Amino acid sequence: MFDSLANRFDSIFQKIRSRGRLSSTDVDEVLREIRLALLEADVHIGVVRHLIDRLRDDLVGLELSKSLSPGEQVIKAVNQELTTLLGGEDFKILYAPRPPTVILLAGLQGAGKTTTSAKLAEWFKSQGRHPLLVGADLQRPAAVEQLRILGSQVKVPVFSEPGNPVDVAKKGLEEAIRTGRDVLIVDTAGRLAIDKELMQEVQRISATITPNYTFFVVDAMIGQDAVSTAKAFHDALDLDAIILTKLDGDARGGAALSVREVVGKPIAFASTGEKIGDFDLFHPERMASRILGMGDVLSLIEKAEKTYDQEAAKRAADALSEGTFNLDDFLAQMREIKKMGSLSSLLAMVPGIPNEMRNANIDEKEIGRLEAIISSMTRAERLDPSLIDGSRKLRIAKGAGVSTSQVNLVLQQFKEAKKMISSMAFGDVVLKKIKKSGKKKSGGRVTPKGANSPTRHK
Repeated sequence: MFDSLANRFDSIFQKIRSRGRLSSTDVDEVLREIRLALLEADVHIGVVRHLIDRLRDDLVGLELSKSLSPGEQVIKAVNQELTTLLGGEDFKILYAPRPPTVILLAGLQGAGKTTTSAKLAEWFKSQGRHPLLVGADLQRPAAVEQLRILGSQVKVPVFSEPGNPVDVAKKGLEEAIRTGRDVLIVDTAGRLAIDKELMQEVQRISATITPNYTFFVVDAMIGQDAVSTAKAFHDALDLDAIILTKLDGDARGGAALSVREVVGKPIAFASTGEKIGDFDLFHPERMASRILGMGDVLSLIEKAEKTYDQEAAKRAADALSEGTFNLDDFLAQMREIKKMGSLSSLLAMVPGIPNEMRNANIDEKEIGRLEAIISSMTRAERLDPSLIDGSRKLRIAKGAGVSTSQVNLVLQQFKEAKKMISSMAFGDVVLKKIKKSGKKKSGGRVTPKGANSPTRHK
């Protein structure tokens, strides 16, 4: 999502990293380039103006830290302001003292509300909750059926029936209370554009079920339209937070940097892919770090903790420490990495990765090819790759339907990966963290609502 912006920031910072001092002219030039980079990324002009003003206040008369160069201090200031722009702190769900905690999803058609409903239900399940989904989008014929299919995938019941969406939402709340469900997620109808009928319907639903949280679901790829749309919904519903979808897209990302500041509400969750599991709490500090090319080791570790098979990780860690890491271990790790998401998205989380690697066109089918090649080897060859001579390479290539040069490439990748995994700090941290104890579940901490917590905090 933020690739072009990250590239621009990297180019800007490269010019100032090695300088011994920055003059006021240098600061003005940096701010001018940052302003252009943000505008090109489709960030709202008012948001850009405020950000640049705050940065100028931060940088003018800056006392130089003994541990940071002037260039590094500029990067630190930009990182802090971007983090603030994106919300500052992680959003925390406070559960209603008397269940269920009611959540209303609103947004335009095509924003991904129905899929987000299921993803949100799965996230609540990971927090030990028992959600119920309500299909109140009766305008789109396939919406309820889509929700039922998604609900069955995440093993969460779905309530809906023909009739009036307001009545369906009300009966859904009664069903949640009757069946002891502690979270209710209501999917409402969308439209291709904001209209009076849409707003009145969702307002009536809100007045009937008095949600604890009203989340505005917005497609992060629609750019400036996201800002005006969010403002219109906020005026009608008094939103609590925003859920960004399609953050894995190739748009410029200005919506994510604009919506929070314009509406004055935090980004609560982000959807980063099509899979149900590609959804989590939005972390402003981590996102700012990724935009500035500083990586996101915490998210990488959390992904590993959630998706890595405990035994496979332990075997890999043991093999690395004992010096017995072989091609079977290598293939097992590649399969585990594939579960974590696209290779390009994982590289974006690794600090210190050069831009040319981050922006490389990575063939996601490569792991399948690698699997075919290693599977064509004998057990002895997988345990000891040094046995593989020219004639063996020919046999392996024929068995996998590839060229011998591709077999050579896999063997080279194995050698490089073995060195990288055993030497790079982030790999060591991930493996050690997973190896310590049983597989951990993550996804953000949720602070329970206290005794004084209102059932509706507006």
